[in-house]
Amino acid sequence: MKTRKLAFALLASSFTALSAFAAGQAMVANGVLTGSNGMTLYTFDKDADGKSMCNGPCANNWPPLYAMDSDKASGDFGIITRDDGKKQWALKGKPLYYWSKDQKPGDKTGDGFLNGAWHVAKP
Repeated sequence: MKTRKLAFALLASSFTALSAFAAGQAMVANGVLTGSNGMTLYTFDKDADGKSMCNGPCANNWPPLYAMDSDKASGDFGIITRDDGKKQWALKGKPLYYWSKDQKPGDKTGDGFLNGAWHVAKP
């Protein structure tokens, strides 16, 4: 636990935007971004220009990291509007997702999925 806190403190001091974002939405664990629930976050290579290409059945398997209307973008963390009108967090323009097959915090079973199109999100 001390290692996680120390790693987060070091990253947060270097990335002010990350600390602001992480306070309510995500944190860093073992070098990857996780949701506030500790579950790994992912990016999708087919997403482009701040637009999610993962909608419908895809979003059932890869649930978006939703943003609240009151959330504010900061630094590398932005908010995009999905096709359904809901808001989603993005890192450097790449929308962030969970993977439905991950069972517990620390799982990264979606990394490399779909011929390498899905990747763990890293700060």
